[in-house]
Amino acid sequence: MFKIKKKNLIYYAICLSLLLSLSFSEPSIRPIFLNTLKDPFILLKLIRREAEGIIFYHRNFIQNERLKKETGLLKHRLNTLEEAALENERLVKLLSLKDQPTYKVIAARVIARSSENWSSSIIIDKGALSGIKRGMAAITYFGLAGRVIEAQEFTSKILLMNDPNFSVSSLVQRSRQEGLVSGTLQSNLIMRYLPEDSDIKVEDTVVTSGLTKAYPKGILIGTVVDIGKDFSGLSLYAIIKPTVNLSNIEEVLIVVP
Repeated sequence: MFKIKKKNLIYYAICLSLLLSLSFSEPSIRPIFLNTLKDPFILLKLIRREAEGIIFYHRNFIQNERLKKETGLLKHRLNTLEEAALENERLVKLLSLKDQPTYKVIAARVIARSSENWSSSIIIDKGALSGIKRGMAAITYFGLAGRVIEAQEFTSKILLMNDPNFSVSSLVQRSRQEGLVSGTLQSNLIMRYLPEDSDIKVEDTVVTSGLTKAYPKGILIGTVVDIGKDFSGLSLYAIIKPTVNLSNIEEVLIVVP
């Protein structure tokens, strides 16, 4: 391996010093000397810049990966807190109904939803051991949601309002016109058996009539969005948009008659 001896190093230093002294004392030599040293300095500068780029790239890459993990963790925590806040808001509204002296209710969470195309139902985490029975009405703080059709020990099945097998006696809140609201397996409901001269208008509010014991009077069902004449021409029907979004129910209250 090539080694620089101490004697040679001293010699090179002396020569460099003489050259520097000569370049500063003789202006005519200075440009030649500077041009001679320019290329090595440029090369050293490029090497230094590339080395710093490699070193800083590795450092920045590690910092970026750490920041990504921290950001992901913070997003997860914020999302968890937001979900808890939304759930708390829903439960407060639901539980506020329990304070009303009109009827007793049992709070429950939705744990499953029917995958059948010809029916619309949900499963809740409360059953017969909690006092739930077949035929009881299910509501949310927006209004009527459905009725209990099965009650096991720890779970119950609720038929939602938009199921074709669901019907409830109802009335138009403004005019007191009575009819029967049924499911259509679509997003809207239908109110049938309305006389041809019925006093019903678009945007009228429809509520339960209270004729059925399981459904207390005055529970919100929905709003009239369209009115038509039955195929026989002897009666009217109304299309009702339910106040409850039946596709995203997460908690319900079961009404105890």
